Amino acid sequence: MKKLIKHFCDFIFGKHKNNTLPRYWILATDMLIVLFAYVIAIFVMYYNDIAKLNLSIDWKRIWLFPLFYLVTFLITRTYDGMLRYSGFNDIRKIFTSCTVTFAVIMISKMFFIKYNRPIAANFYPPFTIIVYHYLITMVLMILMRFTIRRLYNEVYKTSASKQNTIIYGAGDGGTMLMRTINQDNTSKFIIKAFVDDDPKRAKSQINTIKVYSPEVAMTPEFIEKYNIEVMIVAIPSLSEERSKEIIEKGLALNLIVKSIPAFDKWVDGKFATNQIQDIKIEDLLGRKPIILGKSNVIREINNKVVLVTGAAGSIGSEICRQVMHYNPTKLVMLDQAESPMYDFQFEMNNTPDFENQHDKMAFVITNVKDPIRMREVFEMYHPQVVFHAAAYKHVPFMEENAYEAVFVNVFGTKLVADLAVEYGVEKFVMISTDKAVNPTNVMGATKRIAEIYTQSRQGKTKFITTRFGNVLGSNGSVVPLFRKQIEKGGPITVTDRRITRFFMTIPEACSLVLEAGSIGEGGDIFVFDMGEKVKIWDLAEKMRKLAHRPDIEIIETGLRPGEKLYEEVLANEENTIKTDNDKIMHAIVRKYEASDVDAMLVDLHEALETCEPMKIVAQMKVIVPEFKSNNSIFSQLDK
Repeated sequence: MKKLIKHFCDFIFGKHKNNTLPRYWILATDMLIVLFAYVIAIFVMYYNDIAKLNLSIDWKRIWLFPLFYLVTFLITRTYDGMLRYSGFNDIRKIFTSCTVTFAVIMISKMFFIKYNRPIAANFYPPFTIIVYHYLITMVLMILMRFTIRRLYNEVYKTSASKQNTIIYGAGDGGTMLMRTINQDNTSKFIIKAFVDDDPKRAKSQINTIKVYSPEVAMTPEFIEKYNIEVMIVAIPSLSEERSKEIIEKGLALNLIVKSIPAFDKWVDGKFATNQIQDIKIEDLLGRKPIILGKSNVIREINNKVVLVTGAAGSIGSEICRQVMHYNPTKLVMLDQAESPMYDFQFEMNNTPDFENQHDKMAFVITNVKDPIRMREVFEMYHPQVVFHAAAYKHVPFMEENAYEAVFVNVFGTKLVADLAVEYGVEKFVMISTDKAVNPTNVMGATKRIAEIYTQSRQGKTKFITTRFGNVLGSNGSVVPLFRKQIEKGGPITVTDRRITRFFMTIPEACSLVLEAGSIGEGGDIFVFDMGEKVKIWDLAEKMRKLAHRPDIEIIETGLRPGEKLYEEVLANEENTIKTDNDKIMHAIVRKYEASDVDAMLVDLHEALETCEPMKIVAQMKVIVPEFKSNNSIFSQLDK
């Protein structure tokens, strides 16, 4: 039977462009329905009294309905819709067309009854047949469209590539999702069930699809019985905590988990299947995203010249995106990496939100350790606010390149800070790291020295430091690394099963940087609420599940030189006090006199000129006594 239906559908659709039925075929079919409806109407009319049937008279009247309906169909264009996408709009158009035609026939017959009875008697059927014909025509036209749509979907949408799917959420979002999937012949989802937390909805049906409670549907037995492969979470208003629970339950059942965006992100208020999105690891971060107010940042950035160093990096580029929303007079974006900067320039110039603000953006290629070029930048733009994100950050690389780490992270920061003071910058916000706390590696120690220097430069320019942990998706972080390893088929490498890190998303990290910069009064080190520590091993397992690749192995490779098992946000002797924002804390740290810091940096620069890593690191340990290297090469300096 199915083969017969397939041959029929191939005959109807297969020979035409994009499997689309020609419009004249639809119009001709509608006209045949009009004629057929007349035959049915006559049969219904005389079914109980067949003796009154007069075929010779009724046959002469058959032209009436096609004439009127054809005119109306041409005007309302009922034949324009694609049958496989028939929906409410098509029903509305058919109803309007048939009702208008019915009204015209009824009114015209009453007119002829009043003024010319012979015409009314000879050419118009009884009122009852007109009513029957109207109703039968409308029903058959609608039925024809939805039958064709169902046949098409059954034949062309059912294949081995389709995935049996459950929708979590039987409300407006889930209903809209089901309707969209059913109308999209390219969709790969076949809906088998709804799941909903509301017990009132359980055991009900939505368009013949049953709604189940989580206790029934979210079980291995149910998933195996219906061969479910995909779960789509369709509750846009779901709380972060409950969303995480549902996603992790789906992953535990080895389902491919997806979701739909919030209602306000639907394109023109409409939803399409291409908006069904994969669950991101950020959705399983384990804490609520930080959302801040904007009033403080507006006050600090609006109508000011802002300089961002390291602008092409993960953090720097997001700071730039956010700064542009606060209407700066000029945003100067500076980085030494040519290709990433070129890509970022293209992105910013083609972002719709910034299409009329190109004159506010300047892109500069230079290195923060180049005194001539950096002075030229300050002389040209006279920035009022500086966000210093330029730095080397990869721990293992910096263990092998201590010279470059110190040159850029310490003396590059010193150069930018000194120019900020010289040119009267109002605020200088330095992006630091949790690795500066009790550093165990060269990179962390260089960032701590940069903190010490900027803290000692207080005056007209207010120096503010922000510390936070790892950001999900940043260049060089474990998330992109794990994604690449998964794409290659594994294995996923974790240095140690016990290793933990703090995580936050790039946008929220940068929004906290802007907020901290706006409330800082100089000499501040702000630390952020990073939430709970995340085990990297657990992160790898979740990413493996999100990729639906349980076959990929996770292996331990051993801690790298300078790497910590556990990151800290505050040093042992440091404490915090609250700020007006409960997500930002003010660190109480040891103060250094500017003259002492200057003297220490003179000694560090002399060590740097030797290009000998041992001498460079030894001097770093003098400045940062808490620097205890995990690198076997440098750890002997601690003895």
